[in-house]
Amino acid sequence: MEFSTGFGWTRLPVLAAAFILGSVLTVSAQIIPPFSAATPDEDAEAAEAPDANDPDVLKGIDVDKLDWGQLAIDAGTLNDLIAAKKRAQAAANDGMNWASNANANGSSAVTVKQSVSSFWDARIGADMTVTSEPRTMSELLAQKAANGGNLPQSSGSAWAAATAPGAGPIWDKTAVEARVDPGAEQSKLGASLTKSVPLSGDTSLTLQNGYSVNQQGTTAVPGIGGHITRNYETDQSAKVTLTDTGTSITAGQTLSTTDDKWLRKFGAEQKLFDNVTVSGSVGETSQGAINKSLTAGFKKSW
Repeated sequence: MEFSTGFGWTRLPVLAAAFILGSVLTVSAQIIPPFSAATPDEDAEAAEAPDANDPDVLKGIDVDKLDWGQLAIDAGTLNDLIAAKKRAQAAANDGMNWASNANANGSSAVTVKQSVSSFWDARIGADMTVTSEPRTMSELLAQKAANGGNLPQSSGSAWAAATAPGAGPIWDKTAVEARVDPGAEQSKLGASLTKSVPLSGDTSLTLQNGYSVNQQGTTAVPGIGGHITRNYETDQSAKVTLTDTGTSITAGQTLSTTDDKWLRKFGAEQKLFDNVTVSGSVGETSQGAINKSLTAGFKKSW
């Protein structure tokens, strides 16, 4: 049995062409021309188009002679500019810092410090007490009255300090400080080792061992030569800090060559609110008496 479609092979190309043409027209009807209608942004740009009466900002400027190469900044150059700005800011922060506070006896406490190296946080500085010469008799009498009948004397000490990392799991931080007071012929060299151990999420324990050498000299007088005495001192302390409550408890002891026994000390500090704290301590003295203190402090940095 044979079936016939009624169309000859000669009509198949015509049908195929008609099908392809119909598909193209259908797809073309679904595509929106990209510039068929103006968008709101284009309407705004058209509204802000310059008017012919607006002043010509390029009047008197030869465009052909403009150096457009100044705008050709690559990413490397931009990074160099940012790095240079950061170095300038760091140099400004590491400059010499001065601070002065007036004392009750009419003198001024002047402190100057400067960072030497940021790698180990090395710093140098000086702490000075500067007195002013009295200009009138009333100022002279006022200064003597405030200093027990004597005029205040200027003095000062120079110091150097550095903070370095520790030795792995043994301790975390090493601090070294040296201080020299030429006027009083005193000098001190000290070092401390600190180890922090977290006890829980909001509690930590800080252990510290300190060692120092204090040197005191005497000025030679006719018939008596000067001599130097040294005092060696070591101290140990443990501090427990509760972060949630702002409470810290410290217990420690100190031993020096001038004493024949350990002198123990116990203290606590409580943070009341921002920048305000109350602290108290009870400690032994070399004479056997108990030294007690209770202080409140306010500290603000800006």
